[in-house]
Amino acid sequence: MSSTPKTRALPVLQFLLATLVISAGVWWMSFSAALNQAAENGRADLALASDRLANQLQGVRERAVLLADHPTLLDLVRNPPALTSEANKLLQEMADKTASKSVFLIDTEGQVLASSLPDLAGDSPGQSLSAKFLAPYRRALGGALGASHFIGADGKRIYAFAAPVFAPDGPVIGVVIVGIDILSIEWNWPADPDAVFFSDDAGVIFVSNRSELILTEKSGHGSGIGSFPPYRSSNFRGNTIWRLDGGRYLPRHALHLTQPMPVVGFTAEILLDLAPARRLAALQAAVAAALALVIGAFALLATQRRRALAERLELEAAANSALEARVQARTRELEDVNRSLRHEIRERQDAEAALKRAQADLVQAGKLSALGQMSAGISHELNQPLMAIRSFAENADLFLERGQPDRAGENLGRISELARRMGRIIKNLRAFARQEHEQIRDVDLVAVVDTALEMAHGKIVAGGVEASWARPAPVWVRGGEVRLQQVVMNLISNAVDAMVESETRRLEIVLEPGAPVRLCVRDTGPGIEDSSKIFDPFYSTKEVGASEGMGLGLSISYGLVQSFGGEIRGRNQAQGGAEFTVELTPGNTIGRAAE
Repeated sequence: MSSTPKTRALPVLQFLLATLVISAGVWWMSFSAALNQAAENGRADLALASDRLANQLQGVRERAVLLADHPTLLDLVRNPPALTSEANKLLQEMADKTASKSVFLIDTEGQVLASSLPDLAGDSPGQSLSAKFLAPYRRALGGALGASHFIGADGKRIYAFAAPVFAPDGPVIGVVIVGIDILSIEWNWPADPDAVFFSDDAGVIFVSNRSELILTEKSGHGSGIGSFPPYRSSNFRGNTIWRLDGGRYLPRHALHLTQPMPVVGFTAEILLDLAPARRLAALQAAVAAALALVIGAFALLATQRRRALAERLELEAAANSALEARVQARTRELEDVNRSLRHEIRERQDAEAALKRAQADLVQAGKLSALGQMSAGISHELNQPLMAIRSFAENADLFLERGQPDRAGENLGRISELARRMGRIIKNLRAFARQEHEQIRDVDLVAVVDTALEMAHGKIVAGGVEASWARPAPVWVRGGEVRLQQVVMNLISNAVDAMVESETRRLEIVLEPGAPVRLCVRDTGPGIEDSSKIFDPFYSTKEVGASEGMGLGLSISYGLVQSFGGEIRGRNQAQGGAEFTVELTPGNTIGRAAE
């Protein structure tokens, strides 16, 4: 059955009424929360302002108490005519230094003995004390501290403290009164956005950060100079709210908070502007109403589109079926691509393994090439000890025939030493020629350089090269012993080859411990022709067809040093010749020291 316009409008009216109720509830809750927060902050601000005023007035009271114990004033009370001038001067200095309005010394008869204002009628020395000071004066005569506030003859607001002057034997013999201009206190207050004022028992506002409120009174007794701005007071959840008509510097709607100050005779009050709280509550109520309207509109729209949505779902179901078929087809294609990628990855891994084997073979070929270059020197190194062994053996035989066994023993000892030397040379050659498969470990770089120099000794001597090697204490680095030997051998061999045509042939090896460890190999040859290509494979400055090598030594050395996590660089020296520097990671020297 179709609904009538009246029945269709009823739910809409109910929804609008519910929205209004929700909006009002949100406004009430938001305003209550904001009001409570404002009250909490206002009490803190009011307590701070009260403490500030009390502390400033406390300073005035302390001045009165300190002056009451001053020996000059005590002597003046005992002997009035003698020290009046000196006491006046003292009180004037004290008033100037402390920004006090007036300071008086009065005897027990009410006569002014000394004053910081000796020319002011009614408060000059020898005259009776003004009536405006009588209240604190009488309290001080009783041995207590007195205080009062009033409007002076010049219209200024004065707050005065009276302190008793005690004789050495105990009784009160005089009174010191210190008065301060309240305006001097207000000038030092920070700018406060909220109206803060202090009223006395008669309801007169005596101190305030709003000049339009000063000396106005709220009680209606007519004791103030002006009337407090009209206001209406109401209570909201235990909070007092004023609605004022006080001009542009006072809030129109304000939260009124009070705090009694019995010590100074005032009641502290503050007016907190509620405009921000009202705006926030109104904004949140509007947002709630808008949100409710939006939800209602969406609900209405959803109802109207329910049938269209059902039809759309049927179409989407058909589309999903087609999409699933396409996804399955695409999945099969991706599986084929994945199988192809896995096959390609295996091929790349096989190629990488083959490359590593080729690199290892290239390194081994480089070492064998270096051994081939050193073959002549090695032959000399082995042939010389063999000739010497033969000579020492023949001499030993002759010495035995002559009955000289001591001389024969000396020759046999020399033969043993030469045999050990030959064994060490062969051992180094065998170690250098083998392929090293050990992982990177701590290696003594000094021993590596010693071994390389020993194997290259024949080539160094044959080339007429002077080798300089300041052998330091063991220096441990991270690397492989045989591979480091190959790097050092390549650098020494290249340096010797570079100095073939040089007049000065000097090879210098320097080892610098540190982080990193630096090994420098310097020569006096012609230098590096092109530093950007020296580590390229098959790059060589030697003649084509020469037997010195194929230009792989430095390239192999570069790869070996990189595999240790180090660096190798070459440059020309300023004084001539080339310098190659190998930087390596330091080894575990602490562990080596423990060993």
